Parts: sequence; structure tokens; C-alpha cells
Amino acid sequence: MTVDDVTSRTPDPLDGIAETLDRAASAAIAQLTSGISPVTMMQSWFDWGLHLACAPGKQLQLGAKAARKYARLADYAVHRSLSEDCPPAITPLPQDRRFSDPAWQKPPFDIIAQGFLLNQQWWHAATTGLRGVTRHHEDVMEFTARQLLDTVAPTNFFATNPVLQQRIFETGGECLIDGMRNLLEDMQRAVRGVPPAGAEEYQVGGNVAVTPGKIVYRNRLMELIQYAPTTDKVRPEPVLIVPAWIMKYYILDLSPENSLVRWLRDQGFTVFMISWHNPGSADRDLDMEAYRRLGPAAALDAVSAITGATQIHSVGYCLGGTLLSIAAAAMARAGDDKLASVTLFAAQTEFSEPGELGLFIDEAQLNLLENMMWSRGYLDSSQMGGAFQILRSNDLVWSRLLTTYLMGEREPMNDLMAWNADGTRMPYAMHSQYLRTLFLDDDLAEGRYRVDGRTISLSGLRKPMFVVGTERDHVAPWRSVHKIHWLTGAEICFVLTSGGHNAGIVSEPGHPRRRYHMLTRETDGMTLAPDEWLSQAEKREGSWWIAWGEWLAAHSGDPVSPPSMGAPDKGYTPIADAPGHYVLEH
Repeated sequence: MTVDDVTSRTPDPLDGIAETLDRAASAAIAQLTSGISPVTMMQSWFDWGLHLACAPGKQLQLGAKAARKYARLADYAVHRSLSEDCPPAITPLPQDRRFSDPAWQKPPFDIIAQGFLLNQQWWHAATTGLRGVTRHHEDVMEFTARQLLDTVAPTNFFATNPVLQQRIFETGGECLIDGMRNLLEDMQRAVRGVPPAGAEEYQVGGNVAVTPGKIVYRNRLMELIQYAPTTDKVRPEPVLIVPAWIMKYYILDLSPENSLVRWLRDQGFTVFMISWHNPGSADRDLDMEAYRRLGPAAALDAVSAITGATQIHSVGYCLGGTLLSIAAAAMARAGDDKLASVTLFAAQTEFSEPGELGLFIDEAQLNLLENMMWSRGYLDSSQMGGAFQILRSNDLVWSRLLTTYLMGEREPMNDLMAWNADGTRMPYAMHSQYLRTLFLDDDLAEGRYRVDGRTISLSGLRKPMFVVGTERDHVAPWRSVHKIHWLTGAEICFVLTSGGHNAGIVSEPGHPRRRYHMLTRETDGMTLAPDEWLSQAEKREGSWWIAWGEWLAAHSGDPVSPPSMGAPDKGYTPIADAPGHYVLEH
């Protein structure tokens, strides 16, 4: 045995100190940058900048584009001075409502807005389509340029915003005083760690999450709610809902008029809901397997024992839907036939194109996030919320700055906004594993994900599936959600609904301006590409809940008498009234 062999097997006494110092330094950087990796940003800038410097053709093209855009702006200005009916040089994107007020159509503000939009279009051309730049770095550059442009949009400044000027004139400047009051109040609330103004009007168990039920099971990670029936007869297959643990379950049981739980119960279904524990530092080692085993696996056993049902309709929302897919694939591998169907709400199972959230997922970014979580054992909801605000800075940051702090108009609080402010934490082990194995490595879709030491595959799923995507989803883009078609040959009824990740799901019957597309692929049928699917899918007006209720009924047996609340003789004695204890944890 050589000296090198002995040295290689002897732990370096500095290993622990070095790791602690490295992690602490990385965590400190993460706190300063709101969890954004400066290494990723620098790599993207260098990749783009060096390739642009070596691309004289692209430079020539960009120069020509700039000249044409200036000419278009000048031509518009000349024609606008001669006629009010002059067509614009450029129109905003459909989702950009910053310049929709008629005041922006009057000179000189129309020219200012047109100039900004043309400049924005030029920067999109400058940061995309450059040969040699990696796809990830191109996405980061395009996104970063858009965020920087949003900071200097003419809507953000008094001198260039006619709507703000008009508001100040109408109120005699009082709106600025009101805005300052709003700013001070929000800063005080942030320092004290209390919810935003108006959220106190929505109390869990008071006027939200009020559907009657019982906690019939509890373990260290979740409480299981069984809701009381409202019909004389119910379908023999109960419904188990697995919500995301990134937020609290009651988005599906908000106010009585928009509660999916209440609506589903009124359709004659026995409904069960998982309510996740809000983890702390002591839960740092809870991983994805713990969430599967203590979550849907334990809940399915409880539902089966309480109701006596041999078949259960399973429902997963967002991250809960991803976990449900893993659990269902593991059950299929083990020959467990407990599921009657699988429903996924805005849930991804394939992560090669996760949308703009993927901008924050690479090795450098994950290293920073892991070290930020390592210091406390969890990722705080405020840190996650910061990332989502960056994704939608135009809607969540700058429009709020203008409306709330300059125009003095605070947006009225509603139940969905109050729920969104009621955040949870993510344990270190689970979140790190989730980001690496699913987002970064895409192990579930590529057949490398393991449960109980065995590889599982979504191809084993053969139960009927109802899958919902939403049109304006920044968390789970619908084209990514649609990829479940390529992973299993099961019957899939796919629905694309209007709205975003949350508002598209909370889409109760009677909600105005709701619409959706729907098309079913039969078992082992041909799979259509997303845009081809959209062109062939039937378009319907109204809430997709009704179509889902009909689909569940079609995959259920004849109604029977409702089961008892809990099953004391089987160890499932009701513990407390809904909504329980875990949902109240902060």
C-alpha cells in the first residue's frame, strides 16, 4: 500500500470546516441576491457578449434593425402630427396592458410608448437567435433584458406617464400622500412578518376553508380531512385530493361560492383532502420518498379503510400532481389496483421545457439554493415568492408600484390573494431532490426515478386520466403539462382552460369570461403535438369543473349510501373538526 493510498482513505481534518465555510459564504450571497446565482448571470452575459462580439453579421443585422425602427418611429410621429387616425408603428403584446388607457394615445405620450415598445422589440432580437449561445443562457439573457427594460418603462415615471399625471391633478396630489401611507404600511407589515393589508379579513375556518368535515388521520407530515356529505347517495368511489405543499390546501376550499371541494361534494362524491404540515428546521431530512409514503400512500390506505372502497379517484394539484404521478406509477409497478382514475391540475411530469421557472434551474443556481436551505433546513415562502414576482415583475412589481404607491389606489383584497399570502416552507432534502432529479435531470420522464430501490415508469399508468393545463401558467406551462401524452398510453382527457396557474383552476360555474378547450385521446391512441391538439380540441364556454364532474361520474359506479365519518374500529377515529391544525401553522 502506497502513501498516496493511505492519504486518499484518511479524511482531511479540514473537510468539515471547508464545507461549512463554503456553504455559509454561498448562503450569504444568496441572501444578497434574493436567491439568484450571480455565476449563472455572468456565464450568460459572457456567453452572449463574446458570441455577439464575434458575429459581424448579427451586428450588421441589429444595426439595420435599429435604423428601421427609428425610421418607423419618425414616420409615425410625422403622420401622427397630421392625422389622429394614423395606425401605430407597433402594438403591445396581448398580455401587456400598460398602455391600454386612452391617455397613452395622445401626443407626446403615444410617441414615448411607441419608442419603448420598438426598443423592447429590438432587445428581444439582440438577445435571441445568436449562433453558439446555449439555449439556457439565451433564455436567461432574453429574460434579463426584459426585466431591465421593465424598470425603465415610461409607466414608472411621473414625467412620462399621463395616467399618473391626470391622477395627481384630479386629487390635488393627495394620491401621493395615500401612496406613501400604503408604502409605509406595507414596509411595517413586512418587518413584522404579518400578511398584507386586507388579508386579515379572510380567516381560515372562519370565512375560507369552511366546508364541514373531520380530521380522520394525522401523521408527522399531513392531516387527512374527510368532508361531510350533502347528498343522500354518493358514488362508491371516493375522491382523494393531493394539493401542493408549496402552498396551503385551501385554494381548493376558498369561499363557499368558489370552493371546488364544496362543489364536488354537492355532485355526490365523498371527498378527502390532504392538509400538509408546514415544515421547520427539524424536518430538514424529509425527502420526496417521505412525502410519497406519508402523503398519498398513507392517505389512500386510510380512505380505503374508512369507506371500504376498492377503487379511489385520485386528484393532484401542481407539485401534488407530480407526487401523485410518482405514487401512481409506483402502485402500478407493485400491482396495486386501488386507483379508479388520475386527475392532474396544472402538474408537470416532464421537465425538459418547464417555462421561465427553468431559468432558475442549473448547477450554479441549485448550489446556491441548496446552501441557502442548508443554513436553516428549509426554503422560506418569501424566498419562493420573490422568484415568482421576478417571473411576473410587470404585473406583480411595477404595476403595484404605480397603482399602490404612486396613484394611492390599493387593490381590494380577495380570498385568492389572501391565500397566496399564506405561504409555507419547503424542507431541505425534499426541495433539493425535487429540483435535481425532476427539474434538472428529468429522471421521472426519462425512466431513472426510483421508489423503494426500484425504477418506476409513467408508462405503467393505465388508469383513465383527466389532465388540466392553464393558458397563462408561469409555473407549469400547458405545453409542458401536455407532455404526459408521450409518457403513457392511458386514456387522457386533456383540458386547456383560460386563466393562470391558480385562477384557471379556481374556475367555479358562473365565473364570468371562462372558457376551455377539451379533447380526449383514447387508450393507446395517436398523440398530437400541443398546437395541433389546440387546433382540433373542442372549444367550450364556461367552467371546466362541469366537464370534469361529468367525466368522474362516467368513470364511477352507481350511487350508494354515504360512508361514516372516519372508522374508529379500524383506527381512524375523527380527531378534530376541519380545517384542522396543520393548515394554521405559520
